[in-house]
Amino acid sequence: MTARTMTDFEVAEVARRHEVARRDVVLAKRVTAEHPDMTLADAYACQQAWVDLQVAAGSKILGHKIGLTSRAMQLAMNIDEPDFGALLDYMFTPTGSKLVAAEYNDPRIEVELAFVMSAPLFSTDVSHDDVLASTDHVVAALELIDSRTHRVDPDDGVTRTVMDTIADNAANAAIITGDVKASPDALDLRWVSAILKRNDIVEETGVAAGVQDDPVTGVVWLARRLAGLGIALEAGETILAGSFTRPVECRSGDAFHVDFGPLGVITVDFE
Repeated sequence: MTARTMTDFEVAEVARRHEVARRDVVLAKRVTAEHPDMTLADAYACQQAWVDLQVAAGSKILGHKIGLTSRAMQLAMNIDEPDFGALLDYMFTPTGSKLVAAEYNDPRIEVELAFVMSAPLFSTDVSHDDVLASTDHVVAALELIDSRTHRVDPDDGVTRTVMDTIADNAANAAIITGDVKASPDALDLRWVSAILKRNDIVEETGVAAGVQDDPVTGVVWLARRLAGLGIALEAGETILAGSFTRPVECRSGDAFHVDFGPLGVITVDFE
């Protein structure tokens, strides 16, 4: 990973600003406006500082998310690998939940698979088979993404970058999980599909092979990447493997119905 350029004080200030934006539902200035030369190491340091704030306040890390798994998104963001963020206990909500759109800055839903680990993974040589052997079950999931910074800066018209997104915990806000658990070897995970309806209108469809040809590939990448940082994927953790649809905006009054076939249906309404 590239070297840090930001000081610990600057990193802590970014984390504090992102937390204020989340708590008060007020968009913050993108980090790259003040630190245009920030590196990947800076971005992840900002993310970790924000996660540390959550843990210090009593939250627990229950897993990780993987983002930017499609080649098209990587090219659009000028990056050649996925990104990752932390899943915290307060982010988890079951199917059938009602959420309040006004409690988020820019809420959007993505369709994913979630892997729940039965054994730890801690190696830079983790394989596809290792992930399957260490997975207790797979469930359908929706990720609620919600950036705490402007998509396009109202002052200078500049679009936020991948560095801004990573610093903002990869824009993760919540995970809505299905209630059908499947053994990872009971399904051809590449062919798991979903039909997303918003207010009874089909807005998106997708197949899980859209995640790097196989959603397991993302978990392999994450396990290797974190092992290089001295972090294991732990038993019991949930891993969001990456979206296989575009994000769909969530507005007050919207009702989502997402059919994952053999993995069941997820519903979530926004007040």
